[in-house]
Amino acid sequence: QVRLVESGGGLVQAGGSLRLSCVASGLTFRSYAMAWFRQTPGKEREFVSRISGSGGISGYSDSVKGRFTISRDNAKNTVSLQMDVLKPEDTAVYYCNTLSEMFDWGQGTQVTVST
Repeated sequence: QVRLVESGGGLVQAGGSLRLSCVASGLTFRSYAMAWFRQTPGKEREFVSRISGSGGISGYSDSVKGRFTISRDNAKNTVSLQMDVLKPEDTAVYYCNTLSEMFDWGQGTQVTVST
């Protein structure tokens, strides 16, 4: 089975930074474009960022463009999200998944940005 394990979340003040990591197993990791999503209570999960299988192409939602940077290390089956200049509206549980297959979600990692 595919397993997705997110980590790196925490509590930071507005303007601070966090780096999230997602370790995937049970799949040929390099074959999949990966993405980060986030969700707050009562809202649908929303797209945050994506990266191609090779890591050569990336994309971001308008709300995080210029502040977040996605990367991956296929040798470690890991996709990361560097989050800078965090805002309170970034507060959410962050999840990783593939863009195509959309496997079962992991537990996510909580990011809380205080004012």
